[in-house]
Amino acid sequence: MKARFVTLLTLLVILGTLAACVPAAPAAPSATQPVAPAAPSATQPAQPAQPAATNAPPAPATGQTQITVITVNNPDMKVMQGFTGEFEKAYPNIKLNWVVLPENELRARVTTDVATKAGSFDVVTVGTYEVPIWAKNGWLASPEDLMKSNPNNAQPNYDEQDLLGSIRAALSYKDKLYALPFYGESSMTYYNKALFDAAGLKMPEQPTWDQIKEFACKLHKPDQGQYGIVLRGLPGWGEIFAPLTTVVNTYGGRWFDENWQPQLTSKEWNDAVSFYVDLIQKCGEPGATGVGFTEALTLMAQGKAAMWVDATVAAGFLMDPKQSKVVDQIGFANAPVGPVPKGNHWLWAWSLAIPLTSKHQAEALQFITWATSKDYIKLVGQTNGWAGVPPGTRKSTYDQAEYTKAAPFAPLVLNAIQTADPLHPTRDPVPYTGVQFVGIPEFQGLGTDVSQYIADALAGKTTVKDALDKGQAKATQVMKDAGYIK
Repeated sequence: MKARFVTLLTLLVILGTLAACVPAAPAAPSATQPVAPAAPSATQPAQPAQPAATNAPPAPATGQTQITVITVNNPDMKVMQGFTGEFEKAYPNIKLNWVVLPENELRARVTTDVATKAGSFDVVTVGTYEVPIWAKNGWLASPEDLMKSNPNNAQPNYDEQDLLGSIRAALSYKDKLYALPFYGESSMTYYNKALFDAAGLKMPEQPTWDQIKEFACKLHKPDQGQYGIVLRGLPGWGEIFAPLTTVVNTYGGRWFDENWQPQLTSKEWNDAVSFYVDLIQKCGEPGATGVGFTEALTLMAQGKAAMWVDATVAAGFLMDPKQSKVVDQIGFANAPVGPVPKGNHWLWAWSLAIPLTSKHQAEALQFITWATSKDYIKLVGQTNGWAGVPPGTRKSTYDQAEYTKAAPFAPLVLNAIQTADPLHPTRDPVPYTGVQFVGIPEFQGLGTDVSQYIADALAGKTTVKDALDKGQAKATQVMKDAGYIK
């Protein structure tokens, strides 16, 4: 068992490092660049200026403890960074140093740092995939334990029991929390009501993928800068495979059977991936292999896309007039289903964790309990508007009258989060947990590699069959090397 752990650790470190080198598409835009000529970055959601990740941080004042926080460049995290002054005013003994990276870069950087015990960060941004695995490996400090040993460094009235049960469970190992949720999400369908009305179309509360394709192709007018749908195509297990794995689920597919045999060459996988690729190529955005969550949000917010199937967390930004041109036009529906009505919406929580290597765990605890507290949610609501508060983490948020009034999507989102089933994500039994990912250490590297093969098919460089054949071979080798199969 010990030998297998060492093997897994070594593999994870290597794959994490390699993931940082995986290219997107030749024309992949950055998070601050336009996705296409018709989508200029000037109309992207406005965010506070970010410090360069490579800049040396300013020295803390005498008596201050500096903690380094690494996070993803999603809109909610940029809002959090924008409140640095509020935190440092409340806790003048602590100075925050930020490192903000795109999602794929963040995953590789944090995984390598934590696995090698480099100790570069005091607070890391991780999700429901990493937390149970890293807790088992002994890489994370438990906030529950730290609150008991450092009661004066926890936000007053933090109220752990207010956390949504499904989110809390996803961030726990052996019934103990190892990260605090900054925002929680599932997935759903966004659509432009004005475009639907003009075309005489009506979005059902529970659409099918076939209906989504029919709508997309009727509304696809690329010569007018209007795309029928925008979907992630950017390589990365947490990028293209977030929505794509849910499509596979609803086509009856699964990553592995009960004996850990890869299933990527099954009919279900071929049908699902062929559908996804065909939909984007015929009725989706151009340059899709450069489109991740951030770029897709930009296109939808600019009114360039008629539909988008993605994370529920985007709803608040699409309803913010400072960041969206479609506030009065945006509609919401459940995530689509295929032939199998199961596994169509995921469960995820971007969360804040403290590595055991941090030399400032008490100060880090002060920050993560502040940033994930009821008080922080209230601060964002009163400052930026209630529709834009971090969603999906606390029961009290959905009991807040100001929030439910400002966020018409709130009931749909809460239901999606509470009904997502990471323990039984597929039609046929599986040995893993996770709706849009496989909860084993090897998936980080495997998912990223296979995503590149799929992106090549999306870009027309290979066929779906060839991509899945390569994926099957890769998965088989990985599972053999890790000892899951012979």
